[in-house]
Amino acid sequence: MRKEQYSYREWFGRSILLLNLLFVVPQLSTLISSLSTLHAQISQTGKATFYSKRATGTRTANGERLHHDSLTCAHRTMPFGTMLRVTNPANGKSVIVRVTDRGPFIRSRIIDLSWRAALELGIIAQGVAMVEIEEVDQIPFRPVEIKWKKEFDLTDAGYTFAEEIKKKQEEKQAEQLRQLQEKASKGKALTHTPKPSPLQEKTAVSSQQEKKAKKR
Repeated sequence: MRKEQYSYREWFGRSILLLNLLFVVPQLSTLISSLSTLHAQISQTGKATFYSKRATGTRTANGERLHHDSLTCAHRTMPFGTMLRVTNPANGKSVIVRVTDRGPFIRSRIIDLSWRAALELGIIAQGVAMVEIEEVDQIPFRPVEIKWKKEFDLTDAGYTFAEEIKKKQEEKQAEQLRQLQEKASKGKALTHTPKPSPLQEKTAVSSQQEKKAKKR
């Protein structure tokens, strides 16, 4: 009888323990995921450096080619592709960069920026500067107000494109005709009778003398 009671109690205790585990494990996993998300969103403060322009073309840890004009960075733990907002507390400037590389591997430095990102933050002259970084879910943008212009109605204008084209062609043809007429008139003004040859002059003189002799 005691053995049966002991086995019953043992079975009952194990069942309760199993139910507790089934209830606690999902809660625990949710808690761990929320803590990891919270940790990822916590901002970091530390020193930042930047790549030299000479590093352009080198391959980063995720396989991409580095370019000094790209807004990218290197971080030790953030997943590749993570967007980070980097702020310079000295002047209030900020820039959003994408994680493409690993580093920096120097104590007290938390991020390596591209040359363009460092230029946006105004730390080119310093070389090393204190910054604040935080993860962003999406890149913010400023909405642009689009001012729609009033559509131009051709019916209100009183003409069509075909009529306008025809009118321009007629004006062009009239201008060409006027230029040809001017050239022709100038050509007539420049023309003159050629000077007669000596033979023609002698013939004209002899004919005039004959006419005078006949009149006498």
